Amino acid sequence: MEESTTKEKILKKVRSALISNTENPFKDVDFNSPIYHEISETPEIQFALQLKETGGTFVYCENEKAISENIRILMKQKAWGDIFTFDERIYGLLTQEGIAVEKDPDKFKSLKVGITRCEYLIARFGSIMVSSGLLSGRRIFSFPEIHIVIAAASQVVTEIKDALRGMQKRYTSDLPSQISIISGPSRTADIEKTLVMGAHGPKELYVFFVDDL
Repeated sequence: MEESTTKEKILKKVRSALISNTENPFKDVDFNSPIYHEISETPEIQFALQLKETGGTFVYCENEKAISENIRILMKQKAWGDIFTFDERIYGLLTQEGIAVEKDPDKFKSLKVGITRCEYLIARFGSIMVSSGLLSGRRIFSFPEIHIVIAAASQVVTEIKDALRGMQKRYTSDLPSQISIISGPSRTADIEKTLVMGAHGPKELYVFFVDDL
């Protein structure tokens, strides 16, 4: 009896393929060879270049005081109001320099600028790894129009796999429930192939990079 549906025909072919022994036609594939070309720049410079390519802004800071100074300059240039953070360390760093920082959860939905730390900076793609294990929680990575990330040179790794190994070492068996990678400001061209910034998250992304935190 002939199969009555296309689905049944496909499933029959799948069953036949699973039962029959087919010799592997790709025996000589080298799975240990690197996929990507070697990075010619140092990881820090490569990250800065790639971040710019994805539409982000890289800001080098000599020390923690320079972070506050650069944020103050941006707030004046961009006419930003208070910035928001859930991170107590960032809150203390900025408030001691006289920068207005909001941390009241009830005012979260009215924020325009959110500031966080991160887990790692991935040089290959200019990407930022964040997680729910950070003091910032989950929402602040995607809700504000403008996202500022504070990161140290010690957090730069070359590849995503290096960042994942670092996460396993840091959190051992208790990995955060959410681990995300941010690659530039949010964007989409799904509707009529028109580029729209900030469709699913921040439309501006800044990385304030300091030698040590």
